[in-house]
Amino acid sequence: MPLRNRVLPTGEIVANPARGLFTGNRGILHGPDRTLGPRRWTHPHWITCALTHPRGLYHGPMPDRRWTALFFLDEAVALAAGHRPCAECRRVAYTRFRTAWSLAFGTRPRAPEIDASLHQARVTRARAQLRHQAPARDLPDGSFLLWQGRVHLVLGDSLLPFSPAGYGAPLDRPTAPVTVLTPRPTLAVLTAGYRPVLHPSAGAGPESFQNLAARSRP
Repeated sequence: MPLRNRVLPTGEIVANPARGLFTGNRGILHGPDRTLGPRRWTHPHWITCALTHPRGLYHGPMPDRRWTALFFLDEAVALAAGHRPCAECRRVAYTRFRTAWSLAFGTRPRAPEIDASLHQARVTRARAQLRHQAPARDLPDGSFLLWQGRVHLVLGDSLLPFSPAGYGAPLDRPTAPVTVLTPRPTLAVLTAGYRPVLHPSAGAGPESFQNLAARSRP
């Protein structure tokens, strides 16, 4: 029976047996029986981590009195859920994220300031995901939206339907207003050039987003 530790672009945490490319941390969310309580975070530092730590550290997904390992299909999903790259195990990605943040906002804050900005933009006090409306044509690649009642990834001129196991066949990107799931600050970072890693079902192997995005355009 899979544990309830898989995060969706909608912010929900579900039990699903499909494998993902990344793990992450929001604090201790589980009890001794390895089930989640009502909390969805215990601190504002929501990070996206590599599955294999560079120092070989691993404690299992839900050890007693240790952080709850959450899992994501890919980095774009983690960004939509409100996470950012870990500054320790994903230092290169974190540096690229900070650089894009500085291009978007004109400042180069440290992780606590980034996390504070993201926290205000990703969830309400009632643990609901903050969403907004925007024209689909204006959204950057790597963002997530709701279209016709389903979650999609924006990539080039297409929308890729999301499932916990991967992406479906591409659809034409609409131009009408849609419900956006990715937090506003992260949208700005994506617009400024940050390129998250995508699942192979997006069109190729887990290589650079830049190559995937270029391949999706005519």
